Amino acid sequence: MDDRVIIFDTTLRDGEQSPGASMTPAEKLRFAHALDELGVDVMEAGFPITSPDDFRAVKEIARSVRRPIIAALARTRQKDIERAAEAVEGAAHPRIHTFIATSKVHLERKLKISEEECLEQAAEAVERARRYTDDVEFSAEDATRTDLSFLCTVAEVAVNAGATTINIPDTVGYTHPREVAEIFQTLRREVPALEGVVLSAHCHNDLGLATANSLAAVEAGARQVECTVNGIGERAGNAALEEVVMTIKVRKDLFDVTTGIHTHKIHPTSRLLTQITGIHPQPNKAIVGKNAFAHEAGIHQDGMLKERSTYEIMDPAMVGVPGSRLVLGKHSGRHALKARFQELGFEMDEDAMERAYRLFKLLADQKKDILDEDLLSILHHGAMKDIPVTFGLERMTGQFGGEWSHAQVTVTRKDEGEVEAAGKGDGPIAAAFAAVNEVVGWDVELEDFAIRAATPGRDAVGEVTLRARVAGKTFTGRGGSTDVVDAAVRAYLDALNKAAHAQQLEEDAVQRAAELKGI
Repeated sequence: MDDRVIIFDTTLRDGEQSPGASMTPAEKLRFAHALDELGVDVMEAGFPITSPDDFRAVKEIARSVRRPIIAALARTRQKDIERAAEAVEGAAHPRIHTFIATSKVHLERKLKISEEECLEQAAEAVERARRYTDDVEFSAEDATRTDLSFLCTVAEVAVNAGATTINIPDTVGYTHPREVAEIFQTLRREVPALEGVVLSAHCHNDLGLATANSLAAVEAGARQVECTVNGIGERAGNAALEEVVMTIKVRKDLFDVTTGIHTHKIHPTSRLLTQITGIHPQPNKAIVGKNAFAHEAGIHQDGMLKERSTYEIMDPAMVGVPGSRLVLGKHSGRHALKARFQELGFEMDEDAMERAYRLFKLLADQKKDILDEDLLSILHHGAMKDIPVTFGLERMTGQFGGEWSHAQVTVTRKDEGEVEAAGKGDGPIAAAFAAVNEVVGWDVELEDFAIRAATPGRDAVGEVTLRARVAGKTFTGRGGSTDVVDAAVRAYLDALNKAAHAQQLEEDAVQRAAELKGI
């Protein structure tokens, strides 16, 4: 048996059906290229009959993305199949994916047809699709709630009509891994026609079992898994590509199979999807969640500092994450605090460390996230609440739109007066930040950025919160305005003012130490 599992990505089709996840044709094309770089074997680009935009998106992806198989979904209706065929006709490797429901509740209540009519429609659809391509996939919608003997018959009919892949969807996420294994084992045993045909699993996550069910199918002989990046999809979502792939990779002792996914591209692809859709994975989401490689508990942090494998089963770099994070909070211990101070460049004796730890624990009871700015305040007895204004925004103008946006800012620098600068960027906020960077002269890396409406109505105040990294240290900034660009710049300057204050605290501490030594 082939030991390669085909990764069929349906982010652009089933994933896009997730509420709020709709993409424009240009966005779908951009993400399709990212999926190509990720290494997916099959890319379900859309459901062409549903809208002119979806048809155009599938057609453009088929024309532009040449390595993977490009699939288009179609019901067993003639117009669906012809529209799908037209959409993928320019693909280097086209596939038509046709489906019909097979469970009793769907046949009787939704389609209002008999089992015999279902079999006829399935056969006709596959035969019609084969007129356009040799690669035809057939799906029995709601397969896991279908009578197993009838499911075997449907699969046999579809294969005899020319289907090269038979997909078994757990459409409503109802099934248990043990049942999935039984379904695939029965199909392989009872349907000799499936020899040489790829069996596929398509699992939904309504009971939180999509990944487990997909892996149970692989163990039972499935050699294609249908999944989505970040697990997005209708209702509770689909099996998450990153979970399926990394389980197979990490647990080689259990799975004697491989995939063609370039795992170091997983995290960047996840971030791109978030950027396009605005849907963030939950913080504790496996593999791609914000906290997937974050450790706060003191015992865990101590173990991580001594040996990473004590609390991490994979290297973050395997999935493209820059590294683990020891998150400082009320559960953290002295070892983690000392390690972070060392990363910031400060070696501390036992007495200084004890004092810093006491102040740290007091602060950790008052706020969720302890950032570098807080540690520097603790270290130097400073306070970030009432920081001096080193940089103040006086005026800002800009020309936005087109390939590049341009901004001009006038910033008041402490002891220097007004300084003017210009910058350009991909959008008005990026341009304004670039202009501020010209004034400040620092290398600033933006780590996090969020905008929310702080007041209701069309003239709502936009509140911007961000996190910036300056000289290896992190600082937060907040700003509000009815103009979100103005709010963003004020938040940016707030973070830079904290950075300037931290720098001054460090310089003062060095000066005090020098005076004590009589230098």
